[in-house]
Amino acid sequence: MLENKKTLIERVTVNVGSVPSLILHTCVFASFFVAALLRLIGWDSMLLVLTTILSLEAIYLAIFIQMTVNRHSEELAEVSEDVEDIHEDIEEISQDVDEIQKDVDEIQEDVSEIQEDVEKSSVHPS
Repeated sequence: MLENKKTLIERVTVNVGSVPSLILHTCVFASFFVAALLRLIGWDSMLLVLTTILSLEAIYLAIFIQMTVNRHSEELAEVSEDVEDIHEDIEEISQDVDEIQKDVDEIQEDVSEIQEDVEKSSVHPS
């Protein structure tokens, strides 16, 4: 259920920052002023209602945006931890590769010594 709320909140913040939302808000604000100009509502009442609506909208949008920022911050922290874990794994793999390279070098030395022994024994049979 909480996951659905986060998705809804993120959708709201994305939609508010869109061109259709800008057009809708402009039309709503203009309609308030047109209603006052046509004397369907008094200027004082219109400004009071419009200011109240805008204030409430701003409060809720600020909360939604902060919730989205908090969620993204948590996700970034998780990704950062994953990157640190991967970095540690890479360091361990690098150390393992270095050890394997040392072992290969030792094996090559042993093979060289064995080849020398074989060559000596074949040149000077007993």
